[in-house]
Amino acid sequence: MSTEAAAPDLAPPMPTTRPTAAESALLARHGASLAAWTLLRASDVVDLHIDTFIPPRLWGYDVFERHGPGLLRGHFFGHLDVPRMEEGGLTGAMWSITTNPFRTAASRWRVFQKNLTRLRALVDGSNGRLAFARNAAEYRAVRAGGAHAVLLSIQGGNALAAAPHGPADVPDRLLTRVTLVHLTSSVYGETNSPFARLHPVRGLTEQGRALVAALDAERVFVDLAHIGRDAFWQAVDAHDPALPLIATHTGVDGVRPHWRNLDDRQIRAIADSGGVVGIIFAAQFLSRRGGPRDVGMVVEHLLHVLRVGGEACPALGTDYDGAISPPADLRCGTSYVRLVQALLDRGVSERVVEGILGRNFLESFARLRP
Repeated sequence: MSTEAAAPDLAPPMPTTRPTAAESALLARHGASLAAWTLLRASDVVDLHIDTFIPPRLWGYDVFERHGPGLLRGHFFGHLDVPRMEEGGLTGAMWSITTNPFRTAASRWRVFQKNLTRLRALVDGSNGRLAFARNAAEYRAVRAGGAHAVLLSIQGGNALAAAPHGPADVPDRLLTRVTLVHLTSSVYGETNSPFARLHPVRGLTEQGRALVAALDAERVFVDLAHIGRDAFWQAVDAHDPALPLIATHTGVDGVRPHWRNLDDRQIRAIADSGGVVGIIFAAQFLSRRGGPRDVGMVVEHLLHVLRVGGEACPALGTDYDGAISPPADLRCGTSYVRLVQALLDRGVSERVVEGILGRNFLESFARLRP
């Protein structure tokens, strides 16, 4: 696919009505203003990493039913469902199929195919509320039709280790992103987590370099969340410099030094490629001593990416439903408007907020897959 093709118009439609009673109640609950609601509704809101497919896989959670916080009170799971996506203004998201690293290679590929069939059935059975988007133009068409855009992603590239042709074997070019490694190292390279010691791999392997090349050939985002620092730079070297890189769900060392977070040099490398850095909502990776304990911790990390990578770099990658514990005021998927209000309160311009919510990613997506 040529990256020279003209990108589609990325301007979202403006809202034409005032909040309903239910929306006004949501604003009151999140301490948000009419200005924050109007900006949210006028924007594309794309979350670069949600694990909302995990609960239906594991215990039959109905994503089409509106759920409350449950027994876990918003810790770990239960952050999102389709009604709350619609209520919260989430226009699209990278829906992750997460890989079990302890299966055999053949079993991982087989289970991935089974899970993809299940996800496709979920989307097909949504009565038009969900629809797959494979490129920027399809995203825009899905949004124009009033649906939430599902961007297929894989967390843990070792799901593809036994696929005869790698990412090209995912049908219909549905795959938009692969996180090269997850919480454990694999045949592709080293994770940045303490579990790296379970698999004695250093840096990016030859198979990892080949996977990067295969993803580039298919115009699939190479996701550098979770990867070890040496492997990060080796993946950058192996990557086609004409294509954007991405880190979908992370914090930043410049605010909170942590093995899970990116340093400033890594942020700049992604920004220089034309890619984006999505900030996770996991408090354990964001909070710093003496710092905010609410939405402010997410704002700090976003503003650091803004300063280091520029206006086109920051994005959202909450990791909702991915066994995380968000700040107490962000434990429900209707709380994107709270983040908008917090950014406006910090003096961030509406144009920059629109970029963070979705435009930055969509411009990068349009360069990768017009």
